[in-house]
Amino acid sequence: MTIHYKTRRMIKLAALSGVLLAVPIHAKTLNLAYDADPVSLDLHEQLSGGTLQLSHMVCDPLLRWNQDLGFDARVASSWKRQNDTTVRFNLRKGVKFHSGREMTAKDVKFTFDRLKESDDFKGIFANFVDAKIIDDHTIDLVTDGPYPLVEHTATYIFPLDAEFYTGNDERGRDKGEIVKHGDSFASANISCTGPYTVSAREQGVKVVFDRFADYWDTDSPGNVDRIVFTPIKENPTRVAALLSGDIDFAAPIPPTDLERIDSSDAVDLVTMSGTRIITFQLNQERKPEFADVRVRQAIVLAINNAGIVEKIMKNFGTAAAQQSPKGYLGYNAALTPRYDLKKAKALMAEAGHADGFTVTMMAPNNRYVNDAKIAEAVAGMLAKINILVNLTTMPKAQYWPKYDERAADILMIGWHSDTEDSANFSEFLTMTPDEETGYGQYNSGNYSNAEVDRLVLDSAKQTDVAERAQMLQRVEQILHDEAAFVPLHWQDRAWAARKGVHIDKIVNVMNFPYLGDLVMD
Repeated sequence: MTIHYKTRRMIKLAALSGVLLAVPIHAKTLNLAYDADPVSLDLHEQLSGGTLQLSHMVCDPLLRWNQDLGFDARVASSWKRQNDTTVRFNLRKGVKFHSGREMTAKDVKFTFDRLKESDDFKGIFANFVDAKIIDDHTIDLVTDGPYPLVEHTATYIFPLDAEFYTGNDERGRDKGEIVKHGDSFASANISCTGPYTVSAREQGVKVVFDRFADYWDTDSPGNVDRIVFTPIKENPTRVAALLSGDIDFAAPIPPTDLERIDSSDAVDLVTMSGTRIITFQLNQERKPEFADVRVRQAIVLAINNAGIVEKIMKNFGTAAAQQSPKGYLGYNAALTPRYDLKKAKALMAEAGHADGFTVTMMAPNNRYVNDAKIAEAVAGMLAKINILVNLTTMPKAQYWPKYDERAADILMIGWHSDTEDSANFSEFLTMTPDEETGYGQYNSGNYSNAEVDRLVLDSAKQTDVAERAQMLQRVEQILHDEAAFVPLHWQDRAWAARKGVHIDKIVNVMNFPYLGDLVMD
């Protein structure tokens, strides 16, 4: 998959000429604003974009994605498949943790085992049976059979300082315990190998990151010594702060401000086509009516997602009829958006619900672009088929615990494939929920289909690309036909920075800006 900039919004290239020819020696501070700050410093507590953005600031993975969706070596210097079930990773020597300890294979093993225990991450590692230490700087990742996504998964292994997380703290807490939405040692303390340490943190107010003096990557062009990260929830306030010069780098950029920012002489705008699907899930256990496929189909047909993209997203997105975006292996070209209000009403009548019913809906108001506005629009559309929606929106810090509780009949969730692969969508969003394996961890609709489960699991062991594509495209067809969820759109990405802050080299479609490599004039 090739990432491209949208030509009408391309940053002005003249401003970028010669940027990386020399790195200024003077200390640089970046004032950064996102819509929210990370909810925890425990990298394994929550699988979310905010957590992964933090991970790339304070840690480094074995491998990481580049802008061409290839793999770059990070704390692993090289890797090679040994046999059908084993890939060997050679670790760099001299890589230090923020504590001063040198990283070894024991730390990678500790991290791997902890990921396998995480409710959020264990699904990604379900096909892995061991991280086998060969020597201090060599480790094998072993799968339970042929597996096509070992390198993809290695991008989620950010080696943690095993000694730092061993034992109990002064409050008697197990330093290595993962406590979701709770107070733990790991949620407030971190020792990793990345370009920045956390110097100060006040949840919801400010996080200060300072450059790690012993950072291993001496070839990095990055020259930012300090990052002051201020969460600014409101889009207009965040954009105004950027345009006034109060901050240097802002994301996300709302569609309504794209032209305004692009026309500014003080700011550069970077946009990329996106792969994050925005959806609603219909909880069949809370609302028995949703167990009827005709009702689910009626809901999908009643929602004009192309209209949402045009009117609310200002065309900053692509209306969807499936999970997989174009370019992914499972993308099924035969599936297209299907708004049809007349047919939706007919299906409701056929299902015995012409008079409709009442539902509860929850959505975040600061997680996805225009999330609250989208939820309001969907509620209005459902009213046209006599489904009356009691809608509640809230900040994402409060939303995710409610989501985990399955606290409403209809819940919004967006998903960017953690492995840049189609199967990941289903592993988390549409496979039958299974607490033991982690599959279906974010399937709040409780949708279940044995053929979908089988195809996704089989695809995880299929290394023939053509065969695997057929499996994953079949999955998308089944989900479409059964209206397993409500597809809305794939969300595009946009970032903006004042001129002289060269973000074009460090942003990517995964939305994990590699701030350690950022150059400021």
